[in-house]
Amino acid sequence: MPAKLIYSAITSLDGYVADENGNFDWAEPDEEVHTFVNDLERSVGTYLYGRRMYEVMVAWEALADQRPFMRDFAEIWHATDTIVYSKTLETVSSARTRIERDFDPEEIRQMEAAGRDITVGGPDLVAEAIKMALVDECHLFVTPIVVGGGKPSLPKDVRLELELLDERRFCNGVVHLHYRTSRCADGDVGRWAFRPRRAPSRRWTPRWPGRARRPDPLRWTARRCRAPRTSAWRPERTGRRSPTRS
Repeated sequence: MPAKLIYSAITSLDGYVADENGNFDWAEPDEEVHTFVNDLERSVGTYLYGRRMYEVMVAWEALADQRPFMRDFAEIWHATDTIVYSKTLETVSSARTRIERDFDPEEIRQMEAAGRDITVGGPDLVAEAIKMALVDECHLFVTPIVVGGGKPSLPKDVRLELELLDERRFCNGVVHLHYRTSRCADGDVGRWAFRPRRAPSRRWTPRWPGRARRPDPLRWTARRCRAPRTSAWRPERTGRRSPTRS
């Protein structure tokens, strides 16, 4: 079975992974959430990161925190390969890590065919992967906070049709939403139904011949529902007017 490319992120309720100042301290998971994340990451064989995401995650290379759930994730990090996509980064400071200059979709597909799952992280790299129709599943951890702006968790110029696979609510108010991409027209499962957002177009208004504007449908309805005329006030064929009318 081919591996999956998975996007996992902790996001605010209004859809940001960091606020306008680049802060994301509000997204730090507690022990319950972190333990859940650890279990999700065990099947991952490779991390795909942009430069900034790598600079955040490389702290796991020399972790000083000795809490069990923190040590558990550090062991997962050390056992996983990492690819950093950057045009400016020259060296890396973690083992099992290499730098790539370009994000090649064909290389990603070959990695998927090889075996273990792949995780992509970092808003810019994720947006690129989504637009290339590479992402198979999403794990979004929605945090009960509104930050008002910043780095969006999902790109704003695509339409995504997803299938909800699972959900879980944690004691601290975080909600985990697990989505799979919807089935495409050719029956392939696990790809984005990707359609670029189109610019709004002018609504077509039919032109009614002989009229300055479109007739009012309510007036038409009232005219159709009007009671039929009766012989009491209908003009006679002789041309004389009915005695009930003046």
